[in-house]
Amino acid sequence: MTQAKNGKKPGGMHWKTYMRRYGTLYLLLILPMVFFLIFRYAPMAYILSAFKVNNIIKPPWQVAWAKNNGMEWFIKAFKDKSFINALRNTLTLNLLDLVCGFPAPILLALLLNELSFKRFKKVTQTVLYLPHFLSWIIISGLALRLLADNDGLLNILYKRMSGNPEAVIPFLSNPNYWVGTYVVLGIWKEAGWGTIIYLAALTGISPELYEAAAVDGAGRFRRIWHVTLPGLRPTIITLLIMNLGRILGSEFDRPLALSNKLVTDVSNVISIFVYQRGIQGSQFSLSTAVGLFQSVVGVIFLLAANSLAKRFGERGIM
Repeated sequence: MTQAKNGKKPGGMHWKTYMRRYGTLYLLLILPMVFFLIFRYAPMAYILSAFKVNNIIKPPWQVAWAKNNGMEWFIKAFKDKSFINALRNTLTLNLLDLVCGFPAPILLALLLNELSFKRFKKVTQTVLYLPHFLSWIIISGLALRLLADNDGLLNILYKRMSGNPEAVIPFLSNPNYWVGTYVVLGIWKEAGWGTIIYLAALTGISPELYEAAAVDGAGRFRRIWHVTLPGLRPTIITLLIMNLGRILGSEFDRPLALSNKLVTDVSNVISIFVYQRGIQGSQFSLSTAVGLFQSVVGVIFLLAANSLAKRFGERGIM
């Protein structure tokens, strides 16, 4: 209390001295705060569109409430078979991405960490990072050239090896194969980039722990299991929680670029549904309601995963 009355911070530093020392950091925070206020918080006023009559001319606070106490668009969405299909596809593809794709950067980081030849390690990291910088339009073009049924490179090789000119692996035309192709391409594109965080976390593990484990007779795999993975656990838990928060989110360019008319039953996700109904169909209130539903479910998953992590003794993210 005495320190507060004397104008001092709890640590004993006077507030003027504190601001002279750290004031520049607070000034640097002004720009991102303004960005978030303008482009993140101000548009939230238009969430009201999810509960109002569809009208793109007037602002939502000047429009009448929708039917069923404002829940008309939510009811309409859940009665729409296209939305239910998009919801199922979104959950399926995101769960497959999580189960198959989440461990990939961890394994790559562990492998890179064990490489002793530094030049080869740097070249490998660069090769793994590069796909991240390719757009999904470019990747879809590459996939079409490699995986097309008739003239795709892999199918041409498969026909020659099998000796059957009619043999085809329908990577992009069969729904089941398409899902597998979708997941594999996602892993190929992002796994290398995801290793950056894990490699940074590995630098925080004390070398003395590895030396102590080696003295105790632990081999390479034992050191990975008892030293490296426990050191990575907080980072793994944090990223897992964040990924669970996006379990109902959906990319737009990835499924749209890889999709075709033969696989729409499994490729149409919520983002495509919102685009078709909101942008092409001018049903902005319906698309806003669907987007709000996605956000609420994402927050619920995020909070549930964070609470579960804390129950198991982890710090979580909040």
